[in-house]
Amino acid sequence: NAANLMGCHNFYPHRYTGLNYDHFIETSKQYKEHRLVTAAFVNSPSAHIGPWPVDEGLCTLEMHREWPIEVQAKHLWATEVIDDVIIANAFASETELKALSELNPYQLTLTCELEADVPELEAKIVTEEFHFNRGDVSDYVIRSTQSRVKYKGHEFVPFNTPDMKKGDIVIETSLYAHYAGELQVALKPMKNSGKSNVVGHVVEEEQFLLDYLKPWQKFQFNLKSN
Repeated sequence: NAANLMGCHNFYPHRYTGLNYDHFIETSKQYKEHRLVTAAFVNSPSAHIGPWPVDEGLCTLEMHREWPIEVQAKHLWATEVIDDVIIANAFASETELKALSELNPYQLTLTCELEADVPELEAKIVTEEFHFNRGDVSDYVIRSTQSRVKYKGHEFVPFNTPDMKKGDIVIETSLYAHYAGELQVALKPMKNSGKSNVVGHVVEEEQFLLDYLKPWQKFQFNLKSN
């Protein structure tokens, strides 16, 4: 009875013994192909109790061992091969549990920081508006275009136009005519024509998650807490 089955990965208390990423994906797909629920473990950096007297982190993927717990969970869900995320060690802190509780497993949420003196509307576009990656994808940027439709006619004035690097959040100015108000996220370094405002950036530890965004996929931003 497939409804009673789950495919769950192991956890690895010994540093360097956790799963290789490609092997993790390959083995997880064996379960997903049969529509079985899958699970994997994340490590609580603040927890120190596990099944063995070894305290070097406790996770499924070796690459996760030193990551913040919420980034581990975001990554597992972003792979689309894991359904349930389990904390492997005890006891996670209240702060970590709160961070996990606020995640949406069904929509990638990227933690970001805004530049100083970002105008109110540009800040609202980043943190409050609905975003999805356009279907006609680019190698250079993720494009979220509904804001340019909603705020058509607003004058977006240039105020911060340095060259872009991966993770930068950009809102096009009115110098770009009908592109004005479009939100973009840089995927690689780019020259700035002077028409693009860099309004913020995805935090460094989450920039790799940009590579998981598929055509038409929804996403949102959450401001980094101080």
